[in-house]
Amino acid sequence: MVPQRISLVTIGCIDLPSLRQFYNDLGWQETNHGYVDYAVFKTAGVLLSLYSVEKLANDSGLEVQTTENVFKGVTLAINVDKPEQVNSTIEQVKIVGGRILSEPNDAFGGGRSASFADPENNIWEVVYNPDSTFDERGSMLTI
Repeated sequence: MVPQRISLVTIGCIDLPSLRQFYNDLGWQETNHGYVDYAVFKTAGVLLSLYSVEKLANDSGLEVQTTENVFKGVTLAINVDKPEQVNSTIEQVKIVGGRILSEPNDAFGGGRSASFADPENNIWEVVYNPDSTFDERGSMLTI
């Protein structure tokens, strides 16, 4: 049986120093595990790493598709504890140069959401779901 967990998500980067700076500017803390061409950020659960898209492709034996402004088929989510945190998160993203794709808005069932793209068009959703629960570290337990 394959363990049912995700431990690390890696974003393949075209310009790693720029993307690293973006996440640092969000106030995210890097671990001591990174080096000049690899960054690892602590989150409430899964670690987020940044690595060269060319090196990731080479490791996998696949070709890189570097078309600008194309949806990559993956979104990442930041689930928050309170609806007003959706607004404050999006405001911080604006300050550090993220591109807002959808402004904070009320969602079904008392939720709230918004979305943004980082400098390399990796898509993030910021979500408040009144039914979500988190552990003491902030890891999501239920959705």
